[in-house]
Amino acid sequence: MLVILMDNQILAPAQVCQSCLLANDSGQPRWYGGKLRCGQAIRQLTAQQPAQYECLMGFRVADIE
Repeated sequence: MLVILMDNQILAPAQVCQSCLLANDSGQPRWYGGKLRCGQAIRQLTAQQPAQYECLMGFRVADIE
């Protein structure tokens, strides 16, 4: 499940991505093959951290299970 990480909040992508020009037709992040296509991967400090990405709009996106 993808989430948007902010300072002390976790938001659903629908709350942020619907207004993004890079979102897909459903207003969701472009997520294909386990990678965020509308952002770049952020290096993980530990193996316990979920995969994180920075979208082109500047938000941090995490793939949590």
